[in-house]
Parts: sequence; C-alpha cells; structure tokens
Amino acid sequence: MDVSTQLTYVVRQDTRPGFYNYKPPADAPERAPQTERIDVVVQDARSVMGSLGLDQEGIEIVSLNTKADDLYDEVQVENIYLREVEALVREHTGASRVFAFDYNLRNRVRAETDRKVQKPVTFVHNDYTHGSGPQRVRDLVSGEEAEALISRRFAVINVWKPIVGPVQQSPLAVCDAASMSAADFIETDLLYPDRNGEIYSVAHNKSHRWFYVSDMRADEAMLLKCYDADESGVARFTAHSAIEIPGVEEDAPPRESIEVRTLVFW
Repeated sequence: MDVSTQLTYVVRQDTRPGFYNYKPPADAPERAPQTERIDVVVQDARSVMGSLGLDQEGIEIVSLNTKADDLYDEVQVENIYLREVEALVREHTGASRVFAFDYNLRNRVRAETDRKVQKPVTFVHNDYTHGSGPQRVRDLVSGEEAEALISRRFAVINVWKPIVGPVQQSPLAVCDAASMSAADFIETDLLYPDRNGEIYSVAHNKSHRWFYVSDMRADEAMLLKCYDADESGVARFTAHSAIEIPGVEEDAPPRESIEVRTLVFW
C-alpha cells in the first residue's frame, strides 16, 4: 500500500552542516543542518519489486534467510551473518570480492538501555560521498593495495533486513537514484574528537520517487547503493530514511532491524 507521509530534508544553507558525534566544547560553533518537513507519497515496492535494480534505482529487494538465531548476539553476527551477507552481495552483483566491514542494530525501545542498539534515523541522507567512499577503503585496507582497489570499480552497498517481521513502525524508505540529481546531495560532516567523516544530507527535489516495502518480513532484505565509483551511467548514490506510516498504533511493535555495510570490488 502506498503511503502519504512526511520526510525530513536538509535546507540549503551558507555554512557547511555537520553533526557532532560527541559532546562538543561549549564554544563550538553550531553545525546542525537546517531542515524542513516535506509531504511525500512513498510507493509500496511490492508492486514493482521485480523491476528494481542496484544499477538503475540503486535498490534491490532480495530473500535472505540466516542461520543465526540471535542477531543481537555479536558473536553470531560476526561469525555467521556477515559471511551470509557477503555471499548474498557477491551473488547479486557478480563482484569478485565483498567485505562486510560494519553493521548497526536498530530498535527504538532497546536503544534506551543498550548502547549497542540505535534508534531509526528519520533524516534523508546517504552514508557516503565522492570523498568518503574511497577514504573508507583507505581506512580499512593499507597502502598500495587500497590505491589499487580504488583505481578500478568498487562500491559501498548496504544490506538492510528486519530482525523481526512484519515491520509496522518506522520502515525504511529509499529514494530512486534515477530520480535524484547531483545538486540534491549536500556534503555534511560527521564530527568526532579525533577525525571528521562525511555523509550526504539531501535537499528536497519534487522529482524524487520513494519506495518502501509494506509489512517487510525477516526473510527479506534491501540492498542499497550508497557509493559506486563507476561513472558510466549506473546509479552511484541514493538516499534513505525511516518513515512513519499513518494509522499505525503507537504501541505497535518497534521496528527491529540490522544493516550491514559492505565494500564491493569487481
């Protein structure tokens, strides 16, 4: 079922926006992005699931059954689930090498007491930029090998899956990469005590086409294109955000999900 909801977009501003990921000094400049809430219609991807692809829309819906019985268990995630995700991404991209390097767990209730779990993000963004995509390879692979890897095509693909389904609260929505323009992406700093990262915040564009998967099950997953070095015309970046579904009861089960970031090399 398509839904009418609101998304939080960045507003273009004169200063470069940023998020402090630590408690900044009292005299630190204000960096939080200015935002606006925009009414949007989000299309249920179930009606077009078979036609969506990573190199066209930047999103693909796939089946993913895991042998891990507890995705909150770090040992099972590291030893079982990440290996399953790497195999899945290789299968759906034809890549020669896939490296799962990071993951996040999301559950707004559990996040109140468990520091390893986060709340869903309700801000339109993309996890990597022209600069931070290659830098992530350099962060994880040393010296000449990193430079050799980024000299040819590589990508960052996120794999997002419900831990428990069906998802009712705060499902993930993804913007069709083909409906976005380069001007929509706003470089935004992630500020840490010892370094800066970089993501894209996203400005509103009336051409944006959004998808989510209604009542998404625990055996379904989304592949999201967050960066692609290929400049030949394939989808290179997209954007995503949690959304709220009108009419869903506040006491409905919170969304429980796991997202894995993978480096993909051809």
